[in-house]
Amino acid sequence: MKPDEAAHEAVRRRAGKFVLATNELDETALPAEEILVAYKGQGVGPERGFRFLKDPWFFADSLFLKSPQRIMALVMVMGLALLVYALAEHKLRQRLQETGESIPNQVGKPTQRPTLRRIFQIFEGIDVLIVEKAQGIERHVLNLTTLHRRILRLLGPHVQKCYLAPG
Repeated sequence: MKPDEAAHEAVRRRAGKFVLATNELDETALPAEEILVAYKGQGVGPERGFRFLKDPWFFADSLFLKSPQRIMALVMVMGLALLVYALAEHKLRQRLQETGESIPNQVGKPTQRPTLRRIFQIFEGIDVLIVEKAQGIERHVLNLTTLHRRILRLLGPHVQKCYLAPG
């Protein structure tokens, strides 16, 4: 079977376009190729966060909003979520570097540069049990392992308090 060259060319043309903006107006000072290289090199920047938002696990494609105000509100919340995500990932990586500790990656090898998505995977299965008693409500966090507690310690007292605070 011979490949359909026209179909391949159509796919190449569609996938081969990038719209990038810069405030450098002199094309000789910053050629388009250099802009593209710099853009693709920012794997830890905004694009990585937007890739997270586009992930099917985030379910962003299941949201249907009609009014511009609601769309703007959602964009604001998503932007804030990306900021918190990036800050938490940065803080955990920084603390792992400072302490010389590591956590296991997806294949069990130690890493000091985990993604926050990996941390979310590690924390799957954590449950909160709320028991109502005559003297008040008791809150129990179930299934916390030593690794969970270590990650919480690395993220700091405010995060620890969310999981480990009594009641």
